[in-house]
Amino acid sequence: MDNHKKYVLWIIDIAKLLAVVCGATLLGIFFVKVGFPETNIVVIYIFAVLLVARFTKGYFYGILSSVVSLLCFNYFFTAPYHTLAVNDPSYMITFCIMLITALITSALTTKEKLMTMEATRKGMESQTLYMLSSKLSDAADIEAVIKIAAESMSRLLQVNVGCIYVGEQAEPIYIQQLEKEQLHRSVTDVDEIRRIFTNLRTEYLENGENWAFPVNGQNRLLAVIMIDRKVSEEELSPNKKLIHSMIENISLALERIEITIERVRDRQRMERERERANLLRAISHDLRTPLSGIMGSAEMLMDMTEKDDNLQKLLKGIYQDADWLKSLVENILSLTRLQDGKILVHKEMEALEEVIACAVAHIEKNYPNREIQVEIPEDFRMVPMDAKLIEQVITNLLDNAVKHTTCEEAVTVCVSYLPDKAQVTVKDEGEGIAKEDEGNLFQIFYTSKTRAADVRKGIGLGLTICETVVNAHGGTITGRNREDGKGAEFIFTLPL
Repeated sequence: MDNHKKYVLWIIDIAKLLAVVCGATLLGIFFVKVGFPETNIVVIYIFAVLLVARFTKGYFYGILSSVVSLLCFNYFFTAPYHTLAVNDPSYMITFCIMLITALITSALTTKEKLMTMEATRKGMESQTLYMLSSKLSDAADIEAVIKIAAESMSRLLQVNVGCIYVGEQAEPIYIQQLEKEQLHRSVTDVDEIRRIFTNLRTEYLENGENWAFPVNGQNRLLAVIMIDRKVSEEELSPNKKLIHSMIENISLALERIEITIERVRDRQRMERERERANLLRAISHDLRTPLSGIMGSAEMLMDMTEKDDNLQKLLKGIYQDADWLKSLVENILSLTRLQDGKILVHKEMEALEEVIACAVAHIEKNYPNREIQVEIPEDFRMVPMDAKLIEQVITNLLDNAVKHTTCEEAVTVCVSYLPDKAQVTVKDEGEGIAKEDEGNLFQIFYTSKTRAADVRKGIGLGLTICETVVNAHGGTITGRNREDGKGAEFIFTLPL
């Protein structure tokens, strides 16, 4: 089909050339009959060359018309007539001047025409890009951008064009421009589209019945432009620069809207977090006072009751449960304050062993039937830290270990010193960490779904607070199953 079209255009241009040269020849014959000099006939042929160059494509037809005009002038208007022979040698100079003049005229005319066409093309490109940018700047959402992209590309190339959004800030959208109608198509292979077009090493792909151009953002694929292959590759080539410019504008518009969506979501997320923190803070403050009263009353009643009295066990249970609730409340308050930046880390040189001793004493008081093992090296060192916060970290880790072990399973705190940091390990011989929990240990409000039935449930704050405090000190914390036996171990470090 393309070769046939080229052949038809070639026939048309040749016909134009022959018609113009024949017209010039007939006009020359008329000038001879009325007695005009030969110089007028030369001018007529030069004018004919100019017309051929103007109304045909490329330099070839202008050059060919120059040669044909020279031959016609020699054949019809120089003696001996109706032959290509030349009796008067001076005509050779005339022929040369005529040919050179015709060639220069043809070249200049063709060049001027091409420059005019290029200027017109660039003007149209600029107008197209301006119209596209204007529309895209008014687009309020991703679907509007996709519609504008499909409609603009279709108008430029005069074929059906589809645009598929495959970004991550909204559901996939596929809109196809069919002449003046836009249709929504379903997208079922988003992952495959992303796989094919991400890091594509060519300008476009031949995708079935379409030329597929990727629309890339910063390090990610945003959309794909599908151009009907009724447009041949030869017809597509002159428009590639404009197509890429349009794709850049579409990419910028999509990224702008994606950033806006992300900012709105972040703002909403922050607002929800703020409301949640305010609610937790209010509830915690309201619960702390009555819990302290319950603990104080229970402790006073225990002191007033004989050790072998049956009420002693009941009062002890009340005290422990109230203490557990109070610890939970303190964790909530600590977390909300840390997240709001209201707790400042006051680092002073402290003895890590003394902080560990306070945490162990607190746990053993709440769990009288449990004994925590402590392993401290002889090379005693002072550590820059906030003693109160680090004590809370160790307390939370020990409490977590005790809850996941039986009385027969040991819980141990180990301290070691490295050249640039102190390392604290809390390990146990309990049930260990389930595989499905490994990636969520420090996630806020995450609680294990595989814990033993008799383990008192928490709300997933203890380890989150540990991570926040340790990070605030410039340290790291990790949790894993022990390699030297049964159980789990949590390791955190503090810079020296």
